[in-house]
Amino acid sequence: MSARLGRFAGVGVGPGDPELITLKAARLIRDADVVAFHAGVGKQSNARRIAADLIPPGVVEEELRYPVTTGATAHPGGYAGAMAEFYAESAARLAAHLEAGRDVVLLAEGDPFFYGSFMYMHDRLADRFPTEVVAGVPAFAAATALVAAPLVRQTDVLTVLPGTLPEAELARRLADTDAAVIMKLGRTFPAVRRALEQAGRLEHALYVERASMPTQRWLPVADVDPASVPYFSMIVVPGDTLQADPHGRRATATPSTPDTAVVAEVVVVGLGPGPERWLTPEAAAVLAEVDHVVGYAPYVHRVPQRAGLQRHASGNTVEVDRARFALDLARAGERVAVVSGGDAGVFGMAAAVYEAAEDPAYATVPVRVLPGVSAVQAVAARAGAPVGADFAVVSLSDRLKPWPVVQQRLRAIAEADLVLAIYNPASRSRTHQVADMQQLLLQHRSPDTVVVVGRDVGRAEESLVVTTLAQLDPASIDMKCLLIVGATRTRVAASGAVWTPRYVD
Repeated sequence: MSARLGRFAGVGVGPGDPELITLKAARLIRDADVVAFHAGVGKQSNARRIAADLIPPGVVEEELRYPVTTGATAHPGGYAGAMAEFYAESAARLAAHLEAGRDVVLLAEGDPFFYGSFMYMHDRLADRFPTEVVAGVPAFAAATALVAAPLVRQTDVLTVLPGTLPEAELARRLADTDAAVIMKLGRTFPAVRRALEQAGRLEHALYVERASMPTQRWLPVADVDPASVPYFSMIVVPGDTLQADPHGRRATATPSTPDTAVVAEVVVVGLGPGPERWLTPEAAAVLAEVDHVVGYAPYVHRVPQRAGLQRHASGNTVEVDRARFALDLARAGERVAVVSGGDAGVFGMAAAVYEAAEDPAYATVPVRVLPGVSAVQAVAARAGAPVGADFAVVSLSDRLKPWPVVQQRLRAIAEADLVLAIYNPASRSRTHQVADMQQLLLQHRSPDTVVVVGRDVGRAEESLVVTTLAQLDPASIDMKCLLIVGATRTRVAASGAVWTPRYVD
């Protein structure tokens, strides 16, 4: 092994035009002992083609040819297994040169860290050898230069999206951003086009093919033949094509003058705890008809995007402001739904809408509330039947009520021997409430009282723990949890199910 380790460099060579290679990248390529590059199945390396005139004669070249692209493979680990093995073997080949003291340059199309294969070599080699990364011009920069359309300006937000995202998720993200770049087209193009249409972004979306290469071209996405789309293509959705106010900010709906508008209703919708199958048909029908969806951002994101739907997401502490905005839209004749997780009437947006609607200005705006599956119902069903008898529901959040009031209510519930369902048990800024609740309840309940802890029930990360009041670990509880504290009669069946008898001895 050489006393000197070779230097490893990931060099961006830009999107296709050799003149877009940076001076630093050119110098490193000319000085390299080894020039490595990736190549597709049955294809020549595009990165090597771009840098061909810079590669010195006699330099060692390492072609890293992919074993598979997206097609079928006989590898026992499938596509992921085949690629992991390929990257490991490629890293070993480059490491042998570096250990021998040879400087290795790995060419990367565009920028090395922008959807590039270089990063997988970086993961395997950077902690073993001196490593340098040279930025390159990304393909989307060449694309926007070609179409001569400003991508973002002032406070516009740019989102870069892979076309391989599920269609509904792609549509949602397109609707929620000012400007977008969509990579990885090819066979994904038909679904991407549908997502653009659903998000109301198709009209101004621009298709760019082989940006900065001799065969480059661009045209509106609506005019593209899906059968003609190669991998070296992308879609640009410029931010300044959106309606903006005089300050350049993206415009939201502007209600018309109330006395000339046809007043519509505000429908408050409970989305359930998470899974689409727990959304009621009634709620789904309303969401498919309204023009606007208003709510806390994570809940708005759960509503499928479609053509004509405008989404208005906001933070978690502006419920009444959000309600007023929805009421203003309805007063101007816009069809609007306000969304909540679980049931909108259980610590949700329904109460906030009615609070805002007390303003005489909204006297003519009807409000309708649709029920949803509540979190307590979901957790109770997973556990068995812990709320099969009388029960109470309390939020431990003291944002809207003083903590002594919460303690007073907990004490009364404990003395009444009711099953207790607890919402909002803890957050990053509220860390003592669960421990305080535990100590208060232990003054009235047995340490063996059954406690159910449900986290993310109905979602992929779902967990359910059955413990006791004494063994409950407050440090393990966060905002994703809902707790059910049993009554004296609550028991655990031989099957592990938790239930509370309907009768009292």
